Amino acid sequence: MATISKELVKMLNEQINAELESAYLYLGMANYYAMKGLMGFKNNFDKQAKEEMEHAEKIRQYLVDNSKELFIKDIHAPKEVYTSLKDPLVKQLEHEEYVTSLIYKLMEEATNEKDYRTMNFLNWFIDEQAEEENSARALLEEFEVFGEDLTMLYKIDKKLGER
Repeated sequence: MATISKELVKMLNEQINAELESAYLYLGMANYYAMKGLMGFKNNFDKQAKEEMEHAEKIRQYLVDNSKELFIKDIHAPKEVYTSLKDPLVKQLEHEEYVTSLIYKLMEEATNEKDYRTMNFLNWFIDEQAEEENSARALLEEFEVFGEDLTMLYKIDKKLGER
């Protein structure tokens, strides 16, 4: 069984909370797009929310598998107010970059502690965050090029609905 420090256990618990708050953020974005009639964008952010919940579960299970304490914290509702269809896409990229910084801090702590098992576990999240940032950036760039064109907006929405 891995010896995970109290500090790293605390940080992993905080990451669970951050992942769940990310899910709430994406549900808020899904709701925003649903109210605008863009059900493909809604679908996209519903799926993002589900992925964030899966990330939280993955970390929770890692702590359980290593007999470490779990701390349940409040999940804060998103406070974002969107004024354009582009706003949530900008916020998504910013948020994914923020989550990446949290994962890097976890990896830095695990590396400093020479906790190789946790480092190995976190490698999956590092790869996942690269994918998340790339996807968010690509969607934002696509919207910036085509989003004002209603035909292209429809095509983007349709593509996201098939995700």
